[in-house]
Amino acid sequence: MEPEDSGAAPRRGVRADARRNEDAILDAAKHVFAETGVDAPVRQIAERAGVGVGTLYRRFPQRSDLVAAVFRREVDACAEEGPMLAAKLQPAEALAQWLKRYTGFIAAKRGLAAALHSGDPAYEALPDYFRAKFEPVLAALLTAAAEAGEIRADIAPYDLLRAVGNLSTASGEDGAAHAARMVDLLIDGLRFGAGRG
Repeated sequence: MEPEDSGAAPRRGVRADARRNEDAILDAAKHVFAETGVDAPVRQIAERAGVGVGTLYRRFPQRSDLVAAVFRREVDACAEEGPMLAAKLQPAEALAQWLKRYTGFIAAKRGLAAALHSGDPAYEALPDYFRAKFEPVLAALLTAAAEAGEIRADIAPYDLLRAVGNLSTASGEDGAAHAARMVDLLIDGLRFGAGRG
């Protein structure tokens, strides 16, 4: 009995350590990519994560594996905010706040765009992943706001995702501020014709 018990604990510990290492790597990669781009040295990511380069490569053998994992993690985090906002805000405000969060997501991922469109097979499934995560969240927020009579009811979720994405590509020193202003105008436009079906 004693040997079995002592053998089980380290295995659980290894899995927990591996999970912590992966989280640290993804968090570090997210920040390094935002600061210096997806071509940043792997050693820089490993150092920021507090792990060895070998640990990083064991989990993410190719740079594209790491980029795709960061992207999926960020998509998940953004999508998860939709239901949380819906639970605590009025429908139109929840929609507006989530669209602003989504705008920030798009702006932060601008550096990943070139990598995602590079033709690398590791990225092929990401556009479908993006839509599968974001469209249902946005559809639920739109439906709730339309049913409350706060916005118009004829908005296709994918059209709105694309529109906000296009607005979020503004560049220059005031790019983020410009995008935020344009998204505010877009949100105001959603209210036009509210309650008319």
